[in-house]
Amino acid sequence: MIKTLLCVAALATASVTAATAGDDASVKLVYDQALPNVPGKSMKAVLVEYEPGGTSPAHTHPNSAFIYATVLEGAIRSQVNDGPVTTYRAGESFSEFPGDHHSVSENASKTERARLLAIFVVDTSEKDLTIYGK
Repeated sequence: MIKTLLCVAALATASVTAATAGDDASVKLVYDQALPNVPGKSMKAVLVEYEPGGTSPAHTHPNSAFIYATVLEGAIRSQVNDGPVTTYRAGESFSEFPGDHHSVSENASKTERARLLAIFVVDTSEKDLTIYGK
């Protein structure tokens, strides 16, 4: 299933909308599909790319969002809520639950870029998937 989602994400990149998380990180919506068997819910995929040493500000996501994130390239340092700061490497994954606070999200390397694919199951009406400054 992950391979299928990655292929869909790659094909969808041509029609991407982008948001900037900072000067050294970019966030692009690469997939958006209403779930036909779950009225009012959608699956949305976001590609996060970090330059070497790049970071994202502390943030939350919509209260309806469940997130599965997988590192595609490099290594990502992450902290959710009061949990430990953890480094995830290419091929490793983690989840975020509704209401979680993502206080650390950054490239673990000062010399190599890192990429992360975050897959959201979220209310279809949600347009702002990341709320910065929380």
